[in-house]
Amino acid sequence: MTSVKKKQFTIVVKIGSSSLVDATTREPRIANMSHIVETITKLRRQGHKIIIVSSGAIAFGMKVMKLERKPTKLSAIQALASIGQGRLIGLFNDLFRQMDQTIAQVLITRNDIIDYTQYKNAKNTINELLDMGIIPIVNENDTLSVSEIKFGDNDTLSAITAGMIHADYLFLMTDVECLYTDNPRTDPNAKPILVVDKIDELNVNTNDDGGAGTNVGTGGMTTKLIAAGLATNVGVTTIITLSSQPHYILDIVSHIQSQDKDVVSIEEQINILQKDILDKKIPLHTRFLSLPQDTQIRSDKRFWILHGLKTRGTLIIDKGCFKALTRRDRAGLLPAGIVDVIGTFHENECVSIKVKDDDIENPNDLIEVGQCRVNYTANEIRLIKGHKSQEIESILGYADSEYIAHRDNLAFPPPPSSS
Repeated sequence: MTSVKKKQFTIVVKIGSSSLVDATTREPRIANMSHIVETITKLRRQGHKIIIVSSGAIAFGMKVMKLERKPTKLSAIQALASIGQGRLIGLFNDLFRQMDQTIAQVLITRNDIIDYTQYKNAKNTINELLDMGIIPIVNENDTLSVSEIKFGDNDTLSAITAGMIHADYLFLMTDVECLYTDNPRTDPNAKPILVVDKIDELNVNTNDDGGAGTNVGTGGMTTKLIAAGLATNVGVTTIITLSSQPHYILDIVSHIQSQDKDVVSIEEQINILQKDILDKKIPLHTRFLSLPQDTQIRSDKRFWILHGLKTRGTLIIDKGCFKALTRRDRAGLLPAGIVDVIGTFHENECVSIKVKDDDIENPNDLIEVGQCRVNYTANEIRLIKGHKSQEIESILGYADSEYIAHRDNLAFPPPPSSS
């Protein structure tokens, strides 16, 4: 009897510093790292494509230099990253070599993907490594990165990596089993949240202000929720699970593979998943379901504009302009629809788009509705805002384009979920 081949997935696993380095002794957590390596190698041998996004370079550097706390001086942090990155990847390489599994190191910053061709090259390189059976280990290049070109934290980097390669699943490994309504360490009444299908309606108290759970990390639960929102928007189911029990990933993936393919509705998925977790058929974890296909960000370029680039300023547009930009046969952004310009930026840079609201006086309080790459500088747009396109040349003395931003350089996130 022929066995049915199980579905294989592309999986990104984000590993934080606290999974790799003991927060008290600064010693590498060799046993946990070995467990992670065994788990990921097993997944790879099952036919899954695996990418690791790993923190830890600075923490490893702190251990080498015998530092108790991370320094505040940027050059000192970058020096620690330079010292620690070699130690970290060397240890990973030693452990994976025992399993006869080849790895590759990929170090990036936002600056490396500031051009769309570079973004596609990064994507193609990672996909080529996966096709070769290699496990890429991705990290932000903290040795060179500065605040202007940083992703901010490796939770965000893992979500961008997952979106870039159209992964099926993103596992965010953390020091609690799942997301809770409040901090379970301080609130005994905190309840686990097992499934999230509408992340914008989530009501939890992370109470960490985006800070780290330990003094060797850079992210807390807040950054994981941001990463989950980013990843699910592009169709990547995101899972928070316990970093000290990496084999949970095997159980969760096996459970996904065993599900009845006829179960399609969100309600059925949620009911089955909650029941199986409560019945302890699979480990406790939180699963953020990806958006329905018709609302996901499917365009690589749209994803890149929204999440690969850093905004340099803001354009405030009127409501009629916003409607024209977001309809099915959408238009490009014309100067007539622009109400105000905030900040200083050059042509081809990415800017935030906000919609004017007469009830809100401070422009900074307006909500961002999208992003775009502009054809003119901030000063040029200030001169031509509110005018018709045919007037651009008479105002500026030249007209590089009739559009402030062409429709191919406009990107809007999926709309908030409706009840």
